[in-house]
Parts: sequence; structure tokens; C-alpha cells
Amino acid sequence: MTLRATARGTDRPPFEPGERADVLICGASFAGLAVARELAGTDADVLILDRYEIGERATSACAVPTPWMAAMGVEGAARQELPGMSFSTPHGRARYRLPWSWTAFDYKTLCELLWAQRGLTARFATAVVHGRTGDTVHTDRGDVTAPLLVDAAGWRRVLGDPHVQPPEATLSRGLEVHPHDADGTDLDLWLDRDLIRRGYGWSVPANGERRVGTLSYDPHDHVKEPTRAMARKLEVETVRYQGNWFPHALREATVDGAFCVGDSAGHCFPLSGEGIRTAFYFGIACGREVEAVLEGGQTREQALSNYTDFHERHRPAFTRAARLQRLIPAVPPRLLSLLLRAMGVQPLVDRAFGWYLQQAHPSSADRPADPRASHGRPVEHASHST
Repeated sequence: MTLRATARGTDRPPFEPGERADVLICGASFAGLAVARELAGTDADVLILDRYEIGERATSACAVPTPWMAAMGVEGAARQELPGMSFSTPHGRARYRLPWSWTAFDYKTLCELLWAQRGLTARFATAVVHGRTGDTVHTDRGDVTAPLLVDAAGWRRVLGDPHVQPPEATLSRGLEVHPHDADGTDLDLWLDRDLIRRGYGWSVPANGERRVGTLSYDPHDHVKEPTRAMARKLEVETVRYQGNWFPHALREATVDGAFCVGDSAGHCFPLSGEGIRTAFYFGIACGREVEAVLEGGQTREQALSNYTDFHERHRPAFTRAARLQRLIPAVPPRLLSLLLRAMGVQPLVDRAFGWYLQQAHPSSADRPADPRASHGRPVEHASHST
């Protein structure tokens, strides 16, 4: 069980009165660390706040398209490369050889590797964010003021009025167990309505550990019993539980002058529930807009507008995936099994999964030869129909 890292008493003193930073990032997971990484070349005072220590609390199966591991310089966190995906229904199984592979990684190691890239002026503190007034963020350790604010703290959106609470929200819910088990070579998914009505089960092998769980697109549906059933199906122990809510709809990219990244902006991709590479992708975009402000290349308002435009250009792809998320659970199981097998033709697999990777492509982590030409904004790849 994960324990909170926030110490008590004299080990956790209040912030100094008038505590300030040039950039304040709320959230020290994938999105927040990606933003900080982009600011490594500046002289700005960047402060990251999180209620947990960096890398302490994983809430996902921790697998990402392998090209993103090299793009972010975190290959040292890899635990197992997964060259294929299988999709099982009560009526059969289809295995796809992907045009790229997945990599299961260690969460703590990956976060530590990202943090090591943040530059010399970024600092971290454990604190619980309660809200904000203008440019001042209120925490359980006191107030911190910064002209540039980033909300990367998850679906609750701590720097704005969230107006979302499960189960009355566009959120999915997932839960998994982590048995010590060496079986498996692929990322395996189960689409079985007797297991989970609207969603899927999964198994992610990670070099001596398996991440086994279930996801429900309907936040009203509980996932503990389905996760236990998934573990029984695979004959593994139900140990080391972890889970979380995550969005399946884009929200606004900014709120009251603050940038929103990752789950705070709804960047978790619908249908797959994948949010790690999109957190990297949009974190890079946000970080480069903030960097341009720090270097005097644009105002905060221009950066907010540019980031919003970037975010909105991806809405059609997210909308398409959301439609599939609604459609697939309604397809009769036998027909779904036939469709999955028909999709297994290699040219179709390459086209579909190529499109999927393009929606948050790892080349976005590359810097142009002259960053001043475009403020180093990520390269966007054209979306093609599947």
C-alpha cells in the first residue's frame, strides 16, 4: 500500500511568507515533469508541488509506445518490451503485430529520470493544493505566488472549479493488481461483457510482474469484482491494488489564466484510456509556450492562446475515439470477434495503429535546429483516416 510522503510537524514547515516562483507546476507525474523538462534551459525559478514525493504513487499500468521511451530519454525505466497486442472475446482471440511496440516501465524510475532532466533551477515540495486566488495558489503549507501557473494535478483540476465529481462526470475508472508473475509477452486485452459491461480487462507483463486489471467507461460501474475475476481467469494473486479515475473527454486547455495539462485538460485518449504519452505530448507543448514567455518571445496571454489552439487542433481525433468508445460496447459479441479478426490483416493494423501513434507522435519531443523560429513548439503530424 502506498503511503503519503507528506511529513508532519517540524519535518514539514510552512512556506516562507511571500513565497514566489516564476513558474508553479501543480502535479509531479508525467505531465508536470514533462513541462519542467522543457524549462531546463531557462534561468527561471520553477517550483513543482505534489502531495506525494516524485515517483511515489503510480495510478496506471505504466506502458507506453516504445518510441516515446527514447524520445523522453527514459529508456532506463524499461522493464519489458511488448511487440504485439491481443484482443480476446468470448468467441475468439486476435493477435496483432504492431508497427511499433509497447514498453512496460517502472513508474518511480521513469519519474526520477524525468526529474533529473529538469535543470538546476527547478525545485520540488510536497504540498496539498487547496485552490487559488488569481496568481496565488493556496496549499496546506501556505500560499505560493507565480505569474505562470500549470495545473498538471489530474482530473480534479486543482487550479479551477472542477465541476466534475464521479460518478456524474465524463470519467472512466480503472483498477489493477500487481502479482509477481513472469508470464506473457504481449499487451493483452479482454472484451467480455460478462467481465465488464462497458470497458475491458488487461494484462501487461513487466519482467517478473504482471499488471492485471479492468476499466469501465461508465463511472457508475464498480471494477473491484471484475478485477478479481480477471485475476482468477489468469490464475494470479490479487495483491498490490492500485487504481484511479481518468477522463475520456477533452476539457478546456486553460482555466482563468492557468495552463491545464494531462488529465486536468482531459488528455487521456478515449477508447484506449491511454494517458501517458499524451501527458508527455501536451506537457511538451505547454512547456515550450511557457519557455517562450520566460524568454520574452511572447506574453502570457499569447502563450495561453497558442496552447489552446494546439489543444483544439487535436479535438477531432479525440472525438473520433470517443465515438468508438460508445460504439464498440454496443456491437454484438460475435460480430465484434469477427471484426477484430478481420482487422488483423497487417496493412490494416499498420494503418490503424500508425494513425493512433500520430495523434501524439514521439517526434514532438525533438527540438528544431533554431528553437527561436517557432519557440520550439512540437511538430504536429497530419491525421489520416483509418
